[in-house]
Amino acid sequence: MAGLKAIKTKIRSVEKTKKVTKAMEAVSAAKMRKAQQRALSGRSYARAAVSILSRVSGSREVANHPLVRGTEEKSSALYIVITSDKGLAGALNSAVLRASFKDIEESGLAKEKISILAVGRKANDFFMNRGFSVEAFYPNTDEITSSVVGIVVDDAALRFANAEVDVVKIAYQNFISTFEQRPTLRTVFPLSLEELKTVVSDIVPARGAFAEAEAPEAPHTYTIEPSEGDILNAIIPKLAGIFVYHALLESQASEHSARMVSMKSASDKAGEMRDTLTLKFNKARQAAITREVSEITGGMEAMAH
Repeated sequence: MAGLKAIKTKIRSVEKTKKVTKAMEAVSAAKMRKAQQRALSGRSYARAAVSILSRVSGSREVANHPLVRGTEEKSSALYIVITSDKGLAGALNSAVLRASFKDIEESGLAKEKISILAVGRKANDFFMNRGFSVEAFYPNTDEITSSVVGIVVDDAALRFANAEVDVVKIAYQNFISTFEQRPTLRTVFPLSLEELKTVVSDIVPARGAFAEAEAPEAPHTYTIEPSEGDILNAIIPKLAGIFVYHALLESQASEHSARMVSMKSASDKAGEMRDTLTLKFNKARQAAITREVSEITGGMEAMAH
């Protein structure tokens, strides 16, 4: 009977776990739909940025701008790494962190030459525990504010323009579908039209309501008023902000999708475990009943003789 009681306790525990995972699945599903819609809507904004940069990229002033002009030799780097604050999302965070760490190792730079801007507690903890210099940490909440995007971009732009770092990269989970998220690294600075086009090619679907026409080709000449310097100083940081803003949107859509799928899988496994334990309980109970019947029958036969 002690064994039956232990199995019954396990069944109750699994059922309670399943209730929790089902509730988390429902919450994540609601947040996922909202985040996906925001990410899809934000893709039009990213597409417009490519159009703007395409129109001014023919200017000589663009090529000579401090945020566009890069150096061949990369002796230092700044990584903007975006993860979630919470776990229970499968391999979502670990995939981004592995991709970032691999890129750092392939760069051949020492830890002292690597700076980290962590968006999300998982990224902060990962790099802090490995001895990297985490210059700033920002919580990754459901509310994406322009102030956070502006602070991150301005900080990165200032470091790059002052030659404190030679390259600025951003790492995040790119939302492909509900069941697929892809860890992605992009170069923010030096800002390039090719890189921005690559971002848009990843995020704009080929068909559907959010698909759009190709961005116009860069013209050979372009007249800018009041001056090229003033205009570029205003729009280039905004264009660079596309990387951070959209990466945050994609990251949140990926997080809630991965957590929903993970919780659904946990709920299914809990259901399977409950069925297995119930079968085990029934077998054990049947064996106990059979044993008791055999003992009673044996006793009756012994008394008869």
